[in-house]
Amino acid sequence: MTETTPSTFLQLLREQVGHEFDAHQQYIAIAVWFDARDLPQLARHYYRQSVEERNHAMMLVQYMLDRDLAIEIPAGSPVRNDFTSVTEPMTLALEQEKQVTAQIEAIFRAAREEGDALGEQFMLWFLKEQVEEVASATTLLTVAERAGDNLFDLENYVAREQIGDSGESADAPAAAGGAL
Repeated sequence: MTETTPSTFLQLLREQVGHEFDAHQQYIAIAVWFDARDLPQLARHYYRQSVEERNHAMMLVQYMLDRDLAIEIPAGSPVRNDFTSVTEPMTLALEQEKQVTAQIEAIFRAAREEGDALGEQFMLWFLKEQVEEVASATTLLTVAERAGDNLFDLENYVAREQIGDSGESADAPAAAGGAL
């Protein structure tokens, strides 16, 4: 693909690399918050989520490398580190996933509007992934709200249940440098 005309798809795709790295950093901050409160199962879940978001960023990078498109890694945005309740970081995570879903949908639409069949096809996996991400984050928040102050039950739920796909998908795009 040559970059002779401005492409909304490419602009949004490049921006998405930064959004995915921002999500990666925010999930680390959430994981550390849970870890500092001796909630190891929730911490483990969010550490895994952070790696998954990093891998998503690197999938976007690999796609641009494969198509010989210019790519720069952007600086990160600030993260939130302080929360007042167990559900607050989970609510932030859910809102973050909803925002990423809207961003991915916009990238897909731009590829379609520009007639970029390869770009459109590439984004299909991310659309499917976001359905799973939002559903998992919603379920975890619902369970946490039901558990209330009983954090032992919440930790047991997270230990017992598989939340999401743990970033493993046979049809996932390749990640630059390899997925972690």
